Amino acid sequence: MPENSTPPPGGEQPRSIQLTDPRALRAYAHPLRMTLVGLLRRHGPFTATRAAELTGESVASCSYHLRILAKYGLVEEASGGRGREKPWRATARYTEWPGHSDDPSVAQAADELNVAVAERYFGRFAKVLESREGVSKQWREAELFGDALVYLTPEELASLGERIDELLGAYADREDDPSLRPAGAQPVSFLKIAYLDPDTDETEEGQR
Repeated sequence: MPENSTPPPGGEQPRSIQLTDPRALRAYAHPLRMTLVGLLRRHGPFTATRAAELTGESVASCSYHLRILAKYGLVEEASGGRGREKPWRATARYTEWPGHSDDPSVAQAADELNVAVAERYFGRFAKVLESREGVSKQWREAELFGDALVYLTPEELASLGERIDELLGAYADREDDPSLRPAGAQPVSFLKIAYLDPDTDETEEGQR
């Protein structure tokens, strides 16, 4: 999942949390809950009151959804505060779930979560594209926006994903240590999406 967080005081934060319970998968698929987890990873810890300010939702709603997330281990109470003023923090930097499961209930819940995440990704992307006035020519030319059709085996696709992870890993330390970021570095969302195309229209390949 998309957003990261700073490790909490007193210990290194786990890299990821694995969701395998269908109930947890469906709980996380809620748009506001995904938003809350993402915000906590980038800006937490914070209270339900602060969550309401960041999301535009009510304090009661944010408090409720934070408790649901805590039930499935995605967030936890941080030290300090009481009641609705108690702070929350994310339990890991990333959320992971099965790409395949022999359990039909897990497979269905994972597919539903994938749809919700895809809608979130592209909803955010479309919103960014709607307002580009403040983006410099240099950033516009550097951004990636396109597609490619390649013929691969499952093993080759998995290997390609590992190579992409290795490339991105070269910049991972910059997340937690701002001193490692060169002048002009800004947060960039990098989406990794590759799927088996069931019905390729040859006339639309490589649109950009």
